[in-house]
Amino acid sequence: MSELVSQPTSIQSIYNWFRNDQLYVNRRYQRKLVWTLEEKQKLIDSILSKYPVPAILIAERDGLPGTYEIIDGLQRLHAIVSFIENTFPTLDGKVFDLNLFPTAKSYSEDGLFDMAEGYDLLTQKDVSTILDYSIALSVMRNATEEEINDVFDRINTYGHRLSDQERRQAGVQNDFSDLVRDVACSIRGDVSNDVLPLGLMPSISIDLPMTRHGYEVRADDVFWVNQGVLRSTDLRDSMDEQCIADILASIATGELIPRSKDALDEIYTETSDQSDRVLSALDVYGPERLKEEFNHCVSEIEKVCHASGAKKLRSIIFKTRTTNPFPSVFAVLIVAFHELIVKESKKVRDYKAVGRALDNLIERIEHTRKATSPEERRKNVDTIKGLIVSCFEDSDAQNIYGQHTSVDIDNSIRRSEIETSCYELKQGVLSLGQKRTMDKSVFAKVINTACAIANNGPNSGGGKIIIGVTDKQVDARRIAKMDNMEPRKVGRKFVVGVRREIKVLDITMEEYYSMWRDKIKSSPLSEELKGSLLSNMDFNDYYGYGVITISICPQKDVSFVGDDIYWRSGDSTVKAKNAKEVGVITKRF
Repeated sequence: MSELVSQPTSIQSIYNWFRNDQLYVNRRYQRKLVWTLEEKQKLIDSILSKYPVPAILIAERDGLPGTYEIIDGLQRLHAIVSFIENTFPTLDGKVFDLNLFPTAKSYSEDGLFDMAEGYDLLTQKDVSTILDYSIALSVMRNATEEEINDVFDRINTYGHRLSDQERRQAGVQNDFSDLVRDVACSIRGDVSNDVLPLGLMPSISIDLPMTRHGYEVRADDVFWVNQGVLRSTDLRDSMDEQCIADILASIATGELIPRSKDALDEIYTETSDQSDRVLSALDVYGPERLKEEFNHCVSEIEKVCHASGAKKLRSIIFKTRTTNPFPSVFAVLIVAFHELIVKESKKVRDYKAVGRALDNLIERIEHTRKATSPEERRKNVDTIKGLIVSCFEDSDAQNIYGQHTSVDIDNSIRRSEIETSCYELKQGVLSLGQKRTMDKSVFAKVINTACAIANNGPNSGGGKIIIGVTDKQVDARRIAKMDNMEPRKVGRKFVVGVRREIKVLDITMEEYYSMWRDKIKSSPLSEELKGSLLSNMDFNDYYGYGVITISICPQKDVSFVGDDIYWRSGDSTVKAKNAKEVGVITKRF
């Protein structure tokens, strides 16, 4: 049984908690950062006016005294700490004066955030008012996961502050809700651990076009908005998760469900007949298998758009110019692709032809309110299949499993920005000088890095090395000029691919891929790690760029390169130089 303790705490102390990674967010039920600039500014104005603000509820993390999970008050807490770090001004255009708060100033000087320029500064009195302001904190101690979930659900049921889909996802934790969240994160590109420090929330939150909070995931780059399926504001209300839930339930059960609020509510109602039916079907189907199939179908649709002259899916579906979202049409389109690829074991033969077949699809299917019934949705799926089936050919459906789709690669690139010790990106093996000679040291660096990532420990979750990506804009520009190609921007990284190197080296893709395999095979890596790397290498065409992905699975024992041990320090690979460093690594296993 949990106990609730009142713990009024100054903002100065809360900021220290924030920077010491003592405040955590559980993504299983918490939404992203969604407050508008005005909402943030009004909160700061209330604090400056010494008005009371709503209490914040946190729970002490099990086994980790002094660290807390935020249950209610995520938006408020982040608004407060981000104001201190100069990410936005007050309503009258003033920013927090870091010179009057040495703790925050030192973090800025260390490069953790930038000091704002060109603004008027708050007075010393106002800075003191903010730092000394006491936030009403309620702390749940010894709370079980079930109690935390129940409290969060009750808070948001009473307050009606979440969208329908956010309330569904927050209200129940089971295999279906976990799968919906997992798939949604992979498509949006904000994949992360379930629990992460408050300070990392901007890296997995969505920056809307009109807000520009500086969050890492730009709405315009997200599949749903980029292809016109949803508006950017729909992401804020988790409409993408609602669409995914509809599709996954239909595929898992083998029957299209009614497209309605009541149907989804029923699926998310514990112990309801529909919930039991979906969970039973999903248990048989397999969540991971369904996720791979969904991501594969999304990647295939992206390839259709790319082959159609980089058209948006919306411009293919609609002949006339429109900004209307079309999640219902997208749902039946995905189901049609899924049935052809998975159920009928086919693959796309001609992506450009699929785009032509889908041209002005909206005029060939039912898209009025009548199209929400399972019967009409089935007619739409069959119509789409009839239009595109001639562009497919027989294949082995098993080939889609265990492969890196374009969605997976995008996610790995984005994760590399926040999980630096587990990911490494390399532009390729050719130098960027005029002679384009092969830099053979790249192979050794990749092998050493694979060893280092493996030495993160058996509970680290592993990692990836991706060949064909650079994090340096200057290199991307140079490659674009030298190889006459346009890099693809993903987050802050640039996909330049390896096909350009294959062309320069005048070898085949198979020969290039074999070159990397041979270097790993002949390396002095620990045999178990070496075998794992060779079994988990993958070449993906990735929109014609060509990308090699090397997955590093968690190892049971310390890995070596010859007699040397390597480890990761942030995004750097370091050779252990003394017994103390070796001991630290050994203790992980």
